[in-house]
Amino acid sequence: MLPSSNQTPVLYRIDECSDLMADACVCNEQGEFIFLSVWARDTAIQQFIARLTLGRAEDGLDQFHLITDQGGSVPVSVGAVDRLEKRLTRAYRRTLFGSITNLWLFDRRCIQPEKSTVSALALLPRSTNDPTARLWRLVKDTCPLPLLEHWQAPVLALLRDREMLKALPMALGPLQGFRLGLDVPLLTDALGDLIRQDVLTAYPALPSATTDRPLEAVA
Repeated sequence: MLPSSNQTPVLYRIDECSDLMADACVCNEQGEFIFLSVWARDTAIQQFIARLTLGRAEDGLDQFHLITDQGGSVPVSVGAVDRLEKRLTRAYRRTLFGSITNLWLFDRRCIQPEKSTVSALALLPRSTNDPTARLWRLVKDTCPLPLLEHWQAPVLALLRDREMLKALPMALGPLQGFRLGLDVPLLTDALGDLIRQDVLTAYPALPSATTDRPLEAVA
């Protein structure tokens, strides 16, 4: 299930599939969705999956539009369907419209880093005040280089500065997305520079010694 909220979730109609409603969508920089959550009867869900598989073929879908609650239209590209995983849940079995199914479609890098391209994706609730801990775990799981735990702050700052770690530009609903794409040769050189500058050290810095005793006068 999507993260709970005290507010009533907003539903977005899919213009090309009038029987479907989406409650979450996160897209990458190319406008391709990396996560989509839709609700409909089972037959409509199966038809939607089939149309995505057909792509640009007759009656296929390689793009669709989400209609916002303000009446705007948000274009969403499908991209390569072979990158997608799916999860189906029959959430409401007895309604006036029959059994209602919730479909999640998501890029598999959301659950497992792709070692060949040294890349990964993260989906976090918008309500997350500080995503640092989750993003640091993602970096450590993806990066082939050894990273010490106390390097967290300078390494994350480096990755953001070099745009290897970025927030994804489009998200509707309760989720936000992040993309991690590591340039290993560049990162290796940058980490080496930080080590030589003593920004990255073998051991955490010891806290400064403090004392409450007043300074004694020098005779």
